[in-house]
Amino acid sequence: MSKFLNLSFENKVALVTGAGSGMGLITAQAFAAEGAAVALADSNETAVREAAEKLSASGHKALAVSCDVGDEQQVEALVERTVSAFGRLDAAFNNAGVQSPAIETADASGEEFERVNAINLRGVWNCMKYELIQMRKQGSGAIVNNSSLGGIVGLPGRAIYHATKHGVIGLTKSAALEYAARGIRINAICPGTINTPMVAEMLAKEPEAMKEILRDQTIGRLGEPEEIASAVLWLPTRE
Repeated sequence: MSKFLNLSFENKVALVTGAGSGMGLITAQAFAAEGAAVALADSNETAVREAAEKLSASGHKALAVSCDVGDEQQVEALVERTVSAFGRLDAAFNNAGVQSPAIETADASGEEFERVNAINLRGVWNCMKYELIQMRKQGSGAIVNNSSLGGIVGLPGRAIYHATKHGVIGLTKSAALEYAARGIRINAICPGTINTPMVAEMLAKEPEAMKEILRDQTIGRLGEPEEIASAVLWLPTRE
């Protein structure tokens, strides 16, 4: 039995962005463990290639694609390569995202807003657009967008990041209603603070933040990427 949920994705194809590390990498591995052919996308070409090579060496079907999700043409090519390699697209985890430094809203720069918005919100829209074009042809598919706890609450110093993650929630809700009757399900997850390289980097720059984070964690610890992967795999199996 798989260490995840014993969910079968045999003969299915999954696409995961931000798959070079953290939640994306663990989720890609989970899809593969459950039998899916997996396209792994990340802006870090070395990391995503190594991840795909390890899966292939273990007997899984895996494709590595270097992709900046903020670039619509690169995303279009990503989906095209996935379908060309595996024939279809059954599940997508739009996970790629970046953090923003803690800073007062009035002191943030327009450049920083554009950078975070390009990946966290425009990137999710880019991915959904081309995933949905393929799934609409098939008449089936499931998309999971990675929002955040920051998509449903606000915190001082995090306005830019939280604005993009709130946007993912709105995008998901509207698109879900558009495509539900056509055999395509769209959901979003809202992880809290998860033990990933991105969080580790944030905490290294803001060491006092860990005390506040753990104070607010009812389970008394950070979440683990495997826990998020289990939720992501569960959603595409629901009818």
